[in-house]
Amino acid sequence: MIGVLIVDDQDLVREGLRMLLEAEPDVRVVGEAGNGSQALAQARRLDPDVVLMDVRMPEMDGIEATAKLVRSGSRARILMLTTFNLDEYVYHAMKAGASGFLLKDASGEQLALAVRTVSAGQALLAPAITRRLIEDFCRGPAPGEPAAGGATGRLSERELEVVRLVAQGLSNAEIAARLFLSEATVKSHVARILAKLGLRDRVQVAVFAYEIGIVRPGRGA
Repeated sequence: MIGVLIVDDQDLVREGLRMLLEAEPDVRVVGEAGNGSQALAQARRLDPDVVLMDVRMPEMDGIEATAKLVRSGSRARILMLTTFNLDEYVYHAMKAGASGFLLKDASGEQLALAVRTVSAGQALLAPAITRRLIEDFCRGPAPGEPAAGGATGRLSERELEVVRLVAQGLSNAEIAARLFLSEATVKSHVARILAKLGLRDRVQVAVFAYEIGIVRPGRGA
C-alpha cells in the first residue's frame, strides 16, 4: 500500500485529490497539510511514501518545504502539483529534490500512475512537459566550455550518452533500444551516474545535463 500525504492550501483541491486517490486499491491517503510547515510536521509524523506538494502556499511554499524535506533525509518522494503558468517554480522545486510534477487538471488515472511511478523510486520525467520546463529556465554554458569539464570528467563516454538521453525524457527501455543495450545495463549506468554526481534521481540528472551544457535548450543529444 502506498501512503500519500496531500499538501495544498485549498480545501477543495485536497478533497478532490483524496477522492481520486482513495478510489485506487493500492493507495492510501495518510494525511493532509495546508502549507509547507504543516507538510514537514506531517511528513515526520506519518512517514508517507509520496508527498503531493503544491507549489504556492502561505507560510512556507512547496519549494522550500521540498528542499527541507530532502535535506532532512526523508524517504518520501515528492510529486509537485502545478499549473503551466508556474513553470519557473516547478523548475526550482525539481532542483530542490522533487521527483516530478503533476498538473492540477490531471485525470485520476494520471494521478495514480504518477504516484505509483515516484513511489517505485522512479522520476516522473514526461518528455513533452518536463523538458520544456528545464529548457525554459535552465541556461547553462555551451557544451565543451570549461564549466562542464570538471563535472563531466567523472563520467565515461557511455554514461554521458545515457545522461543526454535521460535529459530528453527517454525511459530505460527507450535508452536501451537507442544504444543497443539491455535495459538492465542502462539501469546500472543510471545508478552509477547518480552515485558519481551525487544526484537524487533522473529529474536531477536532466537538470544537471542542461545546466552544465551536456545538452542545450531546443536541441537533442
